[in-house]
Order: sequence, then structure tokens, then C-alpha cells
Amino acid sequence: MTILLAFALLAASPALAQSTLEVVKKRGEVVCGVNTGLAGFSAPDDRGNWVGIDVDFCRAVAAAIFGDGRRVRFVPLNAKERFTALQSREVDILSRNTTWTMSRDTSLGLNFAGILYFDGQAFLTRRALGLKSAEDLRGASICVQSGTTNELNLADYFGTRGLDYRPVVYERLVEVIGAYSSGRCDAFTTDSSQLIAERTRLADTDQHVMLPDLISKEPLGPAVRQGDAGWSNIVRWTLFALVNAEELGVTQANVEEKRNSPNPEIRRLLGTEGEYGRGLGLDDDWVVSIVRAVGNYGESFERNLGQGSPLKIARGRNALWKDGGLMYAPPVR
Repeated sequence: MTILLAFALLAASPALAQSTLEVVKKRGEVVCGVNTGLAGFSAPDDRGNWVGIDVDFCRAVAAAIFGDGRRVRFVPLNAKERFTALQSREVDILSRNTTWTMSRDTSLGLNFAGILYFDGQAFLTRRALGLKSAEDLRGASICVQSGTTNELNLADYFGTRGLDYRPVVYERLVEVIGAYSSGRCDAFTTDSSQLIAERTRLADTDQHVMLPDLISKEPLGPAVRQGDAGWSNIVRWTLFALVNAEELGVTQANVEEKRNSPNPEIRRLLGTEGEYGRGLGLDDDWVVSIVRAVGNYGESFERNLGQGSPLKIARGRNALWKDGGLMYAPPVR
């Protein structure tokens, strides 16, 4: 059999002819690829339940489709295997603190649905070293995970400034953290949110500090496979729904009451005016199900990353546009 014939037969198979939404409905659950364990984003709690803002997003998609945010199965993935898992249909969504870049968007067969968290790469180092900025790391050994944007950003930052450094590279994050903890490198670099989370797990937390520099843009967001516009729309508009709900003051506590709001924007969002859910292949009250399951974007942020969490991360760039942040969603109309 020729390669072209084999490909043609594969492409014509019933499994590949079905849309992702059809597959998900038939299966009865959304399969979501998440981090193996990153506080605030995706990690199992003491009872083994997955929690985090990436987890909430997957629950929101499940709620939009099934009216039940519990109908989701989480598949923990490391940085190296995450894209293959999505490409090979092992997961329906990759919601794993993944940076949206041009190469990933255009050459891996993926579509990013939007930005769930605006981040930037930073450095964690020992307080005893007395460093004040990233440029003080000249000649330092720096731990970084392979297969991430962080590795290239690190090379770019030091290369463009003519600074020498020694990269200490590991494939798995646990190895990177272990190397930094045991003193095999002077600093550890990754996204600032991840540094905040990992710092809380170090035994001598107070002896480690984040340098103030952000050396990159890291727009983190969920991704799906290319070639299924309908599924991309569902995932994208789930993110927009979370942001719009916060902007319009629709919360987990008041969503039922808000269905009777005289505000036409709220009525369109919650499906009491117009038929906007049908364009996605969903019920018109799909956003009601989302907010009932996980709240709005701000509620998810505060619970997992903000003041209601151990991380205490300020909203900053992730505040709504009307509050000076970057969070902005197209309107439902």
C-alpha cells in the first residue's frame, strides 16, 4: 500500500470524519490535557480532585456542552508530550499553562483559543547571593526545562546582552526544581506564575527571591487541533464567556437571578434573548451552565491564583480591560 493510499484511507475513517463535538458527546466527557502538577493552574488536591484555573477552564467547556462541569477527564502531561497528546487525539483540549507562539500556532497543527493568563518569564534565586536584577546573573548557572519557550528566551536574553551564563537543562520540571533546590544552579527560570507556585513548595521559602525582571511575553492559553472550526469556536467562546460574565457582573451566586435582568447584554449572554448558543451547536443557556459550574473569570482567578489562594497573585495584566488590565472579550450579539 502506498503512503498516499494509506493516508487517504485513514482520513476517510469514520473516527476522523466525526467532529470533535460529536466524539465528545458520544463519549460523554471532555478529555483535557493538563500539567502534571502546578499549583494554581492544575494539580490534584488532598482528595485527588483536580483544581486550578486550567482545570476550571476544562470544567467550563464540559458545562457548556453537557450542562455539567464534572463530565471531564484530566490527563496529566509533561512539557515534552503535551503537543503529541493533542495531535494524536489523546486529549480534546490542551489546557496546560502553554505559551501561544507563532511556530506552535502554524507548524504543529494546533489552534490557540485565546489567552487565559498573561505571564512573563522571570528568575528565582537565593537571597544570600544578593542579586538585584537579571543582569547580575552574568556567569551564573541557570536551571531551565527543555522543550519550553523558557529555554530559547534564556538564550535570547543573555545573547543579546553579551552576557555569559551556563544553562543547566533537564527534561522534566521535577528534575529542574530538584537541581535548583540542591544547589546545582544559581537560579531557576520559568514563567513568573510558576516560580511563585514552586517557591511555596521549597522547604526554606524565605531564602529564595524572584528578581524583578520579566524577560519575555508568555501568553498562556488553551489549544485545540486545527481542522475543526466548530470545536475551536466552542473552546474560544467558552473563554470569552468567562470574561464577559465577569465584566457584566454575572457570578456563580447570582447567575440564576441575572437571567431575568433587563440588561440586553446580560440577556444575550445568558440565553434569554436571541439564539446565540445554537451557532455553537449548544443550548442557548450554555453560559448559565458555565458560570454555575466554575463562576466567571475573576472568580476562578481569585480562587486559584489570587487572594483566595495560597499564591496571592495580583490581577495586574490579567485584570479586565476596564480595570487597567488586558482581559477583553468580544461581545455576544
